[in-house]
Amino acid sequence: MRQLRSGVRLLPARTPGEAMSGWAWTALVLYLGWAGFAFGVRAVLRRRRTGDAGFRGISGRPGDASWWSGALFVTALLGGTAAPVAALAGLPTAAHAAVQWTGLVVTLAGMAATLAAQTDMGVSWRVGVDAAERTTLVTGGLFAHVRNPVFTAMAATAIGLALMIPNWVSLLALACLITAIQLQVRVVEEPYLKAVHGPAYAAYTARTGRFLPRRSSQRTTHPDCCD
Repeated sequence: MRQLRSGVRLLPARTPGEAMSGWAWTALVLYLGWAGFAFGVRAVLRRRRTGDAGFRGISGRPGDASWWSGALFVTALLGGTAAPVAALAGLPTAAHAAVQWTGLVVTLAGMAATLAAQTDMGVSWRVGVDAAERTTLVTGGLFAHVRNPVFTAMAATAIGLALMIPNWVSLLALACLITAIQLQVRVVEEPYLKAVHGPAYAAYTARTGRFLPRRSSQRTTHPDCCD
């Protein structure tokens, strides 16, 4: 600590390591809070309303595409915790304030969108798919524009966290999550919804994007161009 002639003391500037430690703690607290609410609290609320927590587990047999979806999803969730912990333990992590602040904004937006989309699902919210189950086709709220807003929001959250804590663990977790989402949607959920809801689901897919909103002109000319 330095002292000026006037008697005013100046605190020493934070070192890069101290700054990264602050970002790592911020990312860890945000992530654990988000995961706890998105899965734990959501399951408790659903159980209170329906008597069922909504967990269906991993689909398929080990080695199947659907099984890999679940396995990679679990890996991604664990990686979201491991990335800031690894940074706190000293794992080399790139640091650029502008990128990290951008990551914080993206993370917060993704977390808020995740919770909003889950709320729109109501009692239809679940983790995994049971082929024998018949669920309601949700088309309101965020689902009026995007067929998988929960997954889109989760991907945004993971991107934001990777920007906040840019190390190989966070990047690996992001890659696992994106792969898991693609497999889960294309291999597990869409075939299930087509089988259960038939023409209603076909009409729904014609007016909405898979992960991003679809422009009106794309609905008729290129229905799958942005999915």
